[in-house]
Amino acid sequence: MMNCPLCQQAAHTRSSAQITSDTKERYNQCQNINCGCTFKSHETVTAIIAAPKVVNPVPPHPSRSGQQHLFM
Repeated sequence: MMNCPLCQQAAHTRSSAQITSDTKERYNQCQNINCGCTFKSHETVTAIIAAPKVVNPVPPHPSRSGQQHLFM
């Protein structure tokens, strides 16, 4: 969540898109009904604080219908 750049009230993310592996573009909307500003922001990874030594892949979570996707 971010604050609105105009009125400083809470703004929620309405949608987002991955721009690069480290950057996400978010479309935000102010929750103040008297403002309603819509704006874009970028969220970027600037540093990894602690990385695991080994990453073990896990199967994806099942979908809401209970089916799992198979990747080959």
